[in-house]
Amino acid sequence: MITEKQIETYKKDGYLLLKNLFDTEEIGLLKKAALADRELDKRSYGRDDGEGGTVRLSIWNHPGNNIYGTFARSERIVNIAETLLEGEVYHYHSKMILKDAKVGGAWTWHQDYGYWYNFGLLQPLLTSVTIAVDKATKENGCLQVLKGSHKMGRVDHALKGDQAGADMERVEEAKKQFPLVYCEMEPGDTLFFDCNILHRSDQNRSDHSRWSLICCYNAARNDPYKEGQHASYTPLEKVGADAIKKSPGGGFDTDPESNWVSPDTDETIEKMKS
Repeated sequence: MITEKQIETYKKDGYLLLKNLFDTEEIGLLKKAALADRELDKRSYGRDDGEGGTVRLSIWNHPGNNIYGTFARSERIVNIAETLLEGEVYHYHSKMILKDAKVGGAWTWHQDYGYWYNFGLLQPLLTSVTIAVDKATKENGCLQVLKGSHKMGRVDHALKGDQAGADMERVEEAKKQFPLVYCEMEPGDTLFFDCNILHRSDQNRSDHSRWSLICCYNAARNDPYKEGQHASYTPLEKVGADAIKKSPGGGFDTDPESNWVSPDTDETIEKMKS
């Protein structure tokens, strides 16, 4: 569990970085599975970043019993998410960001709630959890946040390339008030961030990949009022601290088609147009 000071930091800054939440062996199992996972690779798709690059990612809605699901259901993460959101949470979706060396695209400035608001979520009671699979640095496009910017509330978003970006007039003003922080991370470090914090990442022009697993959680009391592309409330079965090392270690095998978000089912862009 986290301390009262850490909870205050999250509420004040909009994010909380926890060092070494997962150890070398656990991250090694995750990376080995992801690199060998043909299903994960097959299900990945790109989003034009509007800067000449493409971000590659895979998105799924339910955690399952594979290595990714074991991370997403780990009590180390879920208990903290429930503390930060002050109540029961469920798995909203997970994604693997595949920012490969030299070719990994950028993410424009945005808020996650700027996307998810359109899927029937009345309140910004969500948190995202980024687990560093590779070392994340300025050079390979680590996450950047505007510290404290979640206090602005949701801002309007519009299309930039194949991504929905926050209103840049407000972003430029926000930069004058909220410090820019580069969230550099070692493998196993874990970052919790509020769904309204403004964040982005640069293209990866380095010789090193930056893969990360992002697990997103919604408060159970914030169940969407309409069906969207991500999961409605589904009770989350937590697993213990030793579950990752005891897991088979493999990735996706046969998984229901409905579990995946694909270019054909991803409505993020369509929602921005309407």
